[in-house]
Amino acid sequence: MKLFLSLSLIWLFASANIARPRLYADHFENILGTSMELKITSISREESEKAQKAVLREISRMTAILSAYDPGSEFRRWEATSQKAVPVSHELFEVLDLFDRWRSRTGGALDASAEAITKVWKEAAIRQRLPTSAELEAAVARVKQAHWRLDAAHQTATHLSDVPLMLNSFVKSYIIRHAAEAGMAASKVDAIIVNIGGDLVVMGNMKETVLISDPKADAENDLPIDRINIGNRAVATSGNYRRGEMIKGKWFSHIVDPRTGEPAAGVISATVVASDATDAGALATAFNVMNPSESDALARTLPGIEYLIITKTGERIKSPGWNKLETAVQPKAAKAGPDFEMLVSLEINLPNQGAVKRPYVAVWVEDENHAPVRTISCWHGSDRYIPELRSWYLKYRTIYTSDKSFSSSMTSATRSAGKYTVKWDGKDDNGNPVKPGKYIVKIEVSREHGTYQLMRQEIEWNDMPKTFNLAGNIEISAASLELRKKSNGN
Repeated sequence: MKLFLSLSLIWLFASANIARPRLYADHFENILGTSMELKITSISREESEKAQKAVLREISRMTAILSAYDPGSEFRRWEATSQKAVPVSHELFEVLDLFDRWRSRTGGALDASAEAITKVWKEAAIRQRLPTSAELEAAVARVKQAHWRLDAAHQTATHLSDVPLMLNSFVKSYIIRHAAEAGMAASKVDAIIVNIGGDLVVMGNMKETVLISDPKADAENDLPIDRINIGNRAVATSGNYRRGEMIKGKWFSHIVDPRTGEPAAGVISATVVASDATDAGALATAFNVMNPSESDALARTLPGIEYLIITKTGERIKSPGWNKLETAVQPKAAKAGPDFEMLVSLEINLPNQGAVKRPYVAVWVEDENHAPVRTISCWHGSDRYIPELRSWYLKYRTIYTSDKSFSSSMTSATRSAGKYTVKWDGKDDNGNPVKPGKYIVKIEVSREHGTYQLMRQEIEWNDMPKTFNLAGNIEISAASLELRKKSNGN
């Protein structure tokens, strides 16, 4: 009996001390021209760092092959050839073949040569005039040409035209999948989430809540339009709300219809969930170009596709199984607040080339006596370095547990690297509207064991529109505060 009790105690002690997987998170800038959030669940930081290095190596390797922005990439070197069968890597051959397949599946709504049309619109924007019918017809005619010929037996690609090509649409998702697979293979991790510019892959033993950005909102911390829960799947979102051209006061999407030469207009956002990341990325772009009936018909030809389409009139069009993905979170009734808000815009200093970790950033409001009023946003990786945001942490350490957005991922249209906007609705941390008067806005930036910056700006909260431009520093190249009437009634 004593032996049994002793063995039981040893087993209980050992069980209590078994390392349990925990979440490690990091954020990077200058990844495929945008930002990356990397989440890894692992029994140790060492294993998570092995996976992180593998993810970054794979992204770098794939970029050297597929980048349309690096003149030295394999794709650009191949594009410089003409009428010659060139041996290409497996990855470049596969991507060119996928573009052929998606061009056929979408009836021409996806095409790597759509860049010929995009250039017409960019030049028109410079001149502040709409493209002529003749210009668009000529561009569409160029798109309809054959641009390459593939030989699977010899794995060669022959470049046939002089039309500019861009490997967009789904290549980011293609790279994300490869990066997640590389991270899983390189270390002992339970799960990996790779989110680059709002397109993401969830791989391994994890279910992830994914917030879907509202295409009519203009801040990182605006309420999402929906939220879903997924595991071992990919999510991609494409929309017209972050990139495009302004011509004579009218916004035109950067997504163009290769069949007509016109910018996508009827749909402002499409989010697609798929087992394969390439499918998610391709369909999210195509659904901005095609009408909802065409999109639904195409989705039904592929297994496991779910989608949420937002039209310019605000209509939400869901696939039959979308409701099963949605989380049943009931938002608390919001207290009435002022019809006024403050937009905080930040641009992080980035090197000209290469990936770099995003610094930790806290944006908060204090009253004129320096008492904390509201944390607008706090961006961080692991909780262990949060005390390095020492001014914010001094105010909030007794009430802070973890950033509420830390446990969720966000899917959205891609934005530029290092550029962020957050919003203050004029309420305190308890959701109560603040009184008119003087307040201090603070922006604190800290790198892990690196530089430290603290920016301060006194404001008068009194429903008077005003803009403050803050002097930049080694970490923040530009920052501004805009006090204004609420833009969307939130």
